[in-house]
Amino acid sequence: MRLPALLLSLLTVGACAAPTTAVVPTPADGVRLSGGGEFSAKDTSAIVYDAKLAPAGAQASVTVESADGQTRSSFVAEGLLPDRKYGVHLHTKACGRKPDDSGPHFQHAHGTVNATNEVWLDVKTDNEGAATASSRNAWALTSDRVPHSLVIHSAATKPDGTAGARVACLTLK
Repeated sequence: MRLPALLLSLLTVGACAAPTTAVVPTPADGVRLSGGGEFSAKDTSAIVYDAKLAPAGAQASVTVESADGQTRSSFVAEGLLPDRKYGVHLHTKACGRKPDDSGPHFQHAHGTVNATNEVWLDVKTDNEGAATASSRNAWALTSDRVPHSLVIHSAATKPDGTAGARVACLTLK
C-alpha cells in the first residue's frame, strides 16, 4: 500500500460518519477538528465543485489540532490530477452546495493575509495524484472560534492569498 493511502486511511477513521460540526476538546483544553471522505457532488461533508480537477474517486482528509499556543494541521489527498499544484486553506464556514458557502479563509487575527495568520496547506501532487502537507502556526484555536472547512483551490496560493477557483471542500467536525 502506498504511503499516502495508508496515511489517508489512518486520518479518516471515523471521518466519514454523519456530518456534524462538533468541536472535540483535546486533553489539554485544546481543540481537535477533522474531516474527510471521497468527494461527491451530493455530500457536503466532502463535496466537489470541479470534477475535472478532483475527478471521481478523489478523496482527502484533514486534521487540525490546537493546544498550548500552537495549531498543527495535516492534509492528505489521493486521486487528484497528477503533477499539479493546488492551494489548500482552512475556511470560516462549513461546505455547502455552492463553492462560496464555505466563506473566506479562516484568519487568526482578522485582516492579515499570510501563511502565519492563516492555515495554508498548498500541495503539488505526485505522478499518481497524491499529496500531503502539514503546517504549524504559533497560535491556538478556541472552542468558540474555529474554522469549519478546508477548501482545495485550483492554483497555488499567491502572496495576496488568492488561489483560484474552489475545487472541493471538506467540512470539519
